[in-house]
Amino acid sequence: MDEQQQRAAIRYVAIGDSFTEGVGDEQPDGSVRGWADLVAQGLADAAGQPIQYANLAIRGRLLGPIIAEQLAPALALDPTLVTFNGGGNDMLRPGTDIAWIMGETERALQRIIDAGAEPLLLAGANPTAGLPGGARVRAKGDALVREAEVIAARLGIRFADNWSDPELAQRQYWSPDRLHLAPIGHHRVAANVLRALDRPAPIDWVLDAAPVAAPSRREQLRYTREHVVPWVRRRLTGRSSGDGRTAKYAEWTWVTPRS
Repeated sequence: MDEQQQRAAIRYVAIGDSFTEGVGDEQPDGSVRGWADLVAQGLADAAGQPIQYANLAIRGRLLGPIIAEQLAPALALDPTLVTFNGGGNDMLRPGTDIAWIMGETERALQRIIDAGAEPLLLAGANPTAGLPGGARVRAKGDALVREAEVIAARLGIRFADNWSDPELAQRQYWSPDRLHLAPIGHHRVAANVLRALDRPAPIDWVLDAAPVAAPSRREQLRYTREHVVPWVRRRLTGRSSGDGRTAKYAEWTWVTPRS
């Protein structure tokens, strides 16, 4: 049988927004890698055999479009494992409806269970130390994580709580826009996910970064000009960083163990 017609024992699909797509972990060719790609490699390494992997996440997506656009195509692939994260972009906007987010999240997770796949719920890492108005966003994130823990326990599913990882909240794990993880931050999230799956992180991964100094006034002004103002402009014009983008792995790709 042709390799592409075979079914791997592990068939992993990731759905979500920029966090899951891998923004912040840019590669030399301009593509992004990110924690979900790293988890796929870690699963293949731990299994000692190839796995199948798809990543339907698209940057800028709110929770509603994530579920409406990604969940059914993900389940149509007949996965064994689905990682689910959403609501981060909802959380950055005023008037966040936490009850609605968690209700939709639980219904999506139940659909994954009913389809015969294992869901793994993720809380994204906490970027708020470096964000304008971070305290308001942090309060929403704390509330979402509390509710996520309840949902995971009620459904009996695994939960990777990156939000509460104190190391990940520090500056050195974030990219220059302070909203997306740097490569080492993505590695740390991947290690947290593999731990939740009772799998080891590859021993060659670097998971800790040296502290970095607080930004100077000049650096803060440059950050506002280069990152905050464009973000606000997109909000005011109804545009998204994900407009016109498609999933990087909409169909199965094979990931082979490195040894």
